[in-house]
Amino acid sequence: MAAQSQKDDAEVAESGEYPKAKRENGMFVIPWSTPGLPSALNAMKWFMTSPNDSNLPTSFYSYDNKELDRTLPVLSPDKATLDSPPPNDVQVTWIGHATVLVQMDGLNILTDPVFNHYCGMARMIGVKRYRPLPCTVDELPDIDAVCISHNHYDHLDYTTVCDLNNRFGDKIHWYVPMGLRKWMTDCGCHNVVELEWWEEHAHPKCTEGSEAVKFAFTPAQHWCRRGLNDMNKVLWGSWSIIGPQHRFFFAADSGYCQIFKQIGKRYGPFDLAAIPIGAYEPRGLMYFQHANPQEAVAIHQDVNSNFSLAIHWGTFNLSYEHYLDPPKKLIESLNNKGIPQARFHTIKHGEIKVLTKDKESNI
Repeated sequence: MAAQSQKDDAEVAESGEYPKAKRENGMFVIPWSTPGLPSALNAMKWFMTSPNDSNLPTSFYSYDNKELDRTLPVLSPDKATLDSPPPNDVQVTWIGHATVLVQMDGLNILTDPVFNHYCGMARMIGVKRYRPLPCTVDELPDIDAVCISHNHYDHLDYTTVCDLNNRFGDKIHWYVPMGLRKWMTDCGCHNVVELEWWEEHAHPKCTEGSEAVKFAFTPAQHWCRRGLNDMNKVLWGSWSIIGPQHRFFFAADSGYCQIFKQIGKRYGPFDLAAIPIGAYEPRGLMYFQHANPQEAVAIHQDVNSNFSLAIHWGTFNLSYEHYLDPPKKLIESLNNKGIPQARFHTIKHGEIKVLTKDKESNI
């Protein structure tokens, strides 16, 4: 079964077609062969029978912040630096999990913003953030665009959307998957652009005579749900952002599949890619929906990324691998492939990195 799935995926990647998500009985479904998401019963079995090796340091029934400050320090990004990014380079700041601030081609772009202390339906039943936010919404520079990959709570937070909307209002253009527009407008958002896979939208030009930045919604292997009766009513995906000077790929959440070769073929090479490396154990449950570090390296290669930033780890305790394993396994995978660690690595929460055509630097 797995061998046949890999064969079918390879045929998709080598073909000239760019598959779009299908709709069956009102739900989006993946158009290529894949074993699919485990049933709720099997998922429960995996979580109940698999060892939980996350080993987050705790003290008196809460997280041991002293130990976490040592292993996962959080920086406060310099506001003056955020307000004045270099005009001809890419500046990127990791806020935590899948929230990244990318400043390129005259735009300030946020991905999957979660500026909340937990993710979930409510604080009492949500997953608490075990590393604090490096900054607040009020400390951000003016945000031009927000990209949402899908509607899971660790990628789409109601409070954060409202806070961003209250501060920036009509300045923000929201780029969202098909099926999410009404949710966004119900939050009071304007300028909501809803796209299916491979659809593109030209962002309004920053200045007269400048070239537009193009936002393309690209595929991923994942799923969507926020409530009891909305399974896959909203599409999921990744984002390829193409500017006159630079290209950025946001992989968001995805299991590994051959679709990344097609994304690289159509929109690569990328100056920067944000690729998930965490939330991958137990593997039998997670392999469909979350790439592990070895697969993240394959994504880095498939999309032809010059530099990749590791995301989706070190923030929310969502899985069973040791909380410090993702960066360690990433280094092992890079070494096995003979890829320099400078091409794909982690940065601290709140850390700012500047990417030029020739080199990179940390601030």
